[in-house]
Amino acid sequence: MQRSAQIERNTLETRISVSVDLDGKGESLLTTGMPFLEHMLDQVARHGMMDISIQAEGDLHIDGHHTAEDIGITLGQAVAQAVGDKKGIRRYGHAYVPLDEALARVVVDFSGRAGLEFAVEFPRAKVGDFDTELFYEFFQGFVNHAGVTLHVDSLRGRNVHHIAETLFKAFGRALRMALEPDPRMAGITPSTKGSL
Repeated sequence: MQRSAQIERNTLETRISVSVDLDGKGESLLTTGMPFLEHMLDQVARHGMMDISIQAEGDLHIDGHHTAEDIGITLGQAVAQAVGDKKGIRRYGHAYVPLDEALARVVVDFSGRAGLEFAVEFPRAKVGDFDTELFYEFFQGFVNHAGVTLHVDSLRGRNVHHIAETLFKAFGRALRMALEPDPRMAGITPSTKGSL
């Protein structure tokens, strides 16, 4: 069964097309006008072993808020569509990822309930030209539309680039674990309620 999806989102602020293949090779094709976010999304593809294509045009002449948030929204919608009824997946995923002095922990539950806990402090307001506050907006958009519970924790770090990179690598690894087929749960919804 192919676990892939393509979603388009067109508003007065952004035009976004996203496609995902949850069982891909970790490849990405990203054109967003936000180079640092593209670098982070490439980490999700590579470490999540999913193929991600994102083409986005947004009102970057104002700032990056709408584009970052709407990319999160559209990616969340695509992942939700690709995973389908969630039968046979592990459901839960977690990862710790270090990068030099930085260490992140990300835990995800494909619960069907949107919830984000984001315990991250960045020592600077920008990394490159990217506003670090927009990472929260990206994850909130993703969570709301993927229907997941997500805990994102930066446990330590001084370098903003390192902190951000650990978060996105751990996010990709946690997604990969949660979305992997569990042979012992084949055809079974991973919930005592019988639905997610």
